[in-house]
Amino acid sequence: MQNIIKGARYLLQGFSLINQPGVRRFAYLPMLINTLLFSGAIWFGISGFDQWMNALMPTWLPEWLANALMWILWPIFFLLIALIIFFTFSIIANILAAPFNGPLAEAVEVRHSGQAPPSMAWGQIIKDTPRMIFNEIRKLGYMLIWMIPLLILSLIPVINIVSPVLWVLFSSWILALDYHDYPMGNHNLLFDAQRKTLKQQRGLALGFGMATMAATMIPIINFLVIPAAVAGATVLYLENLKQD
Repeated sequence: MQNIIKGARYLLQGFSLINQPGVRRFAYLPMLINTLLFSGAIWFGISGFDQWMNALMPTWLPEWLANALMWILWPIFFLLIALIIFFTFSIIANILAAPFNGPLAEAVEVRHSGQAPPSMAWGQIIKDTPRMIFNEIRKLGYMLIWMIPLLILSLIPVINIVSPVLWVLFSSWILALDYHDYPMGNHNLLFDAQRKTLKQQRGLALGFGMATMAATMIPIINFLVIPAAVAGATVLYLENLKQD
């Protein structure tokens, strides 16, 4: 629990870092991307919520029992739908902001430690491009391996009551992996190495991921989440995970 709280604090530290000199110019464009996408996610979720609620309720229940259960299960279904929508839109937002998050992580590292990550020559970058693309495919495959069973579980009546808890844990871990990809990628760590490194401090990773997920559901704050999470993940990596 102590590590979970400590991990969550790194996101708060990220919010303070994105407005620092030398860092903020790299944070503005991810903020704009996040603002546009999460505005769309909020509109999409509000417009379809009633329809999805009815679809999640078993059709064989008597109407009076279905109405009673609707009031009891409404918070659970709301959390489930919110998690699915915001998790999906977070993936899209991170893909679009990815070209700017690497330089942002580098700027945070320079400000925090006074040292830049190792640079790569253009020839080496071009040579490693197929390997990096394969790395992204492996990361997407890893998410789908866990995401598809969770989606199926979420559609099974009665059993889907526990699915929000599983979604919280899954989303927290994936968000931790996703945002640590930028500082670790700057140090030439690929997905398998990133996953093994984060497992060494699973409590920190889950705490950071839970705080990030919670922040994406707070209006206005969620517009700043991507750059703040990149900055916070960078400091978490430098202070707890980076090896010489």
